[in-house]
Amino acid sequence: MDQIFFVGLNAAVIGVIVGGLIGYRFAKAKSPAVDTEALTKLAALEATNSALREQLAKADTQIAEQKQLTEQENKILVQLAPVKQQLEQMQTTVQRLERERSEQFSSISEQLRAAIETDENLRKQTQQLSQALSSNSLRGVWGEAQLRKLVELAGLIKHADFAEQSTISTSAGAGRADMVINLPGGKALAIDSKVPFNSYQEASSISELATGEELERRKRLLDEHVKAVRKHIDDLGSKAYWTGLLASPDFVVCFVPSESLLSAALEADPAILEYAFKKNVALASPVSLFSVLKTINYIWRQNADETQVRAMIRLGRELYERVGKVAQVADKLGRSLTSTVKDYNAFVSSLESRMLVTARKLNDLDENELGTEDLASPKVIEESPNTITAKELES
Repeated sequence: MDQIFFVGLNAAVIGVIVGGLIGYRFAKAKSPAVDTEALTKLAALEATNSALREQLAKADTQIAEQKQLTEQENKILVQLAPVKQQLEQMQTTVQRLERERSEQFSSISEQLRAAIETDENLRKQTQQLSQALSSNSLRGVWGEAQLRKLVELAGLIKHADFAEQSTISTSAGAGRADMVINLPGGKALAIDSKVPFNSYQEASSISELATGEELERRKRLLDEHVKAVRKHIDDLGSKAYWTGLLASPDFVVCFVPSESLLSAALEADPAILEYAFKKNVALASPVSLFSVLKTINYIWRQNADETQVRAMIRLGRELYERVGKVAQVADKLGRSLTSTVKDYNAFVSSLESRMLVTARKLNDLDENELGTEDLASPKVIEESPNTITAKELES
């Protein structure tokens, strides 16, 4: 608009200048004597007119270029309309994602706080458990409780499948096993719980990535842990529980109630298993002992099923024999009933043909007696008992 206004203003000025030139030339034609000042002004006006025409031409060019640029801008704006729409959608999506990120961040923060609290509680409980297990008596109670829970989970029944704190007399003297598992066939298996813990606890407090003196101290503590396990093996091997049990396998199970306790000893000394086998001691963790106990429970069930089948076969034979005896009695009773029916029918026949005939004649002699009913004749039994024909029921 500014350029158009400028072009219009220039055109008006040019028109004024042109009109002045025309008027001057007209005046000059009437009066040839024109002063120098007038000529100078005329020349200036002509120069101004020329300059204005050039500016007008430039302004026209600029207007054409501006119009072309405007058209190009409009085309670009039309082409950019989908991009603008997509940018708006993207902005909406980004805002939504930002809100979701904030919500997720808040949720994660809450979960982290909960995890930190849980970890702190777990640490406190672990510390309390560690302090409690530092006592030998409490360690023993914990090991026995773990063993009892494992046996119950395997499906064995107390007083039927196992007995706790059983005293066993052997050649080495009287000993008390934590548990004796009853096996089919009157056999038994002794299990004793052992918890080597102190050295392992101190070693666990040292990182596996430790170096220098800490690493050496950790190795020394693990060696002491292995020695503690070996001592338990020696003690159980010397008690020889299997010699005091009837038909027992010639070994005793040493139950270690923590996988980490046993795995740490095996990792530090892989030969400890062979050492235990030579002492007739089987080291068992919760996982391995649970497998053994489930197998024993399965054997018990199979044995119970077999016993029940044999009892059913025996009872079936007894029932077969007794049914045969009952059939003999039933057949005798049927024959007796048949004889009784024949005797009854003979009695009825004799009653009708002999006794009732005479009784009616006597009744007919009294003519004054009115309304006396005739004696009814008893009915003959026509049906007879069925005869037993099955060969199993024949006497």
